[in-house]
Amino acid sequence: MSEDDTPDGPAAQKLPLFVERQTYRRRRIIDAARALPVLGLLLWWVPLLWALPKEPTSASGALIYIFCVWVGLILGAALLILALRRRDAEAQTSNGGQP
Repeated sequence: MSEDDTPDGPAAQKLPLFVERQTYRRRRIIDAARALPVLGLLLWWVPLLWALPKEPTSASGALIYIFCVWVGLILGAALLILALRRRDAEAQTSNGGQP
């Protein structure tokens, strides 16, 4: 068995140990975008926990909280989109305009 042969066969290529930095950051941004709806759902459930104490919470306070979470989710999504576009633009300039 030669050095080029691997247990998978001679045609198997060696994969790099580390992923390119731009690719890694782009994947983490996409992961954050996928986790944003789950975070939003968990934050929207918080007012349900407010009913546990003895004194009730006002409906207006809960609605203000839900509206703030909603606006925060919109801003978070906008920031993730901008970061993803910036990463794509940087990748295109480093590749010489090739997609």
